[in-house]
Amino acid sequence: MKVKDIRNLSTVEIETQVNSLKDELFNLRFQLATGQLDNPMRIREVRKSIARAKTILRERELGIG
Repeated sequence: MKVKDIRNLSTVEIETQVNSLKDELFNLRFQLATGQLDNPMRIREVRKSIARAKTILRERELGIG
């Protein structure tokens, strides 16, 4: 997810997005452990998306963004 898209969401929507991304990351790690993961780069993408969303949440909390 792009930063521009995340910034257009409300705080509650971003928190919901982070939770769904965490669930997806759990499932991807589970697939990796069982040898069923098709695209290992997806783990990296999801981790970065979580970090982007949390960064924007923190900026809003501090009043920066």
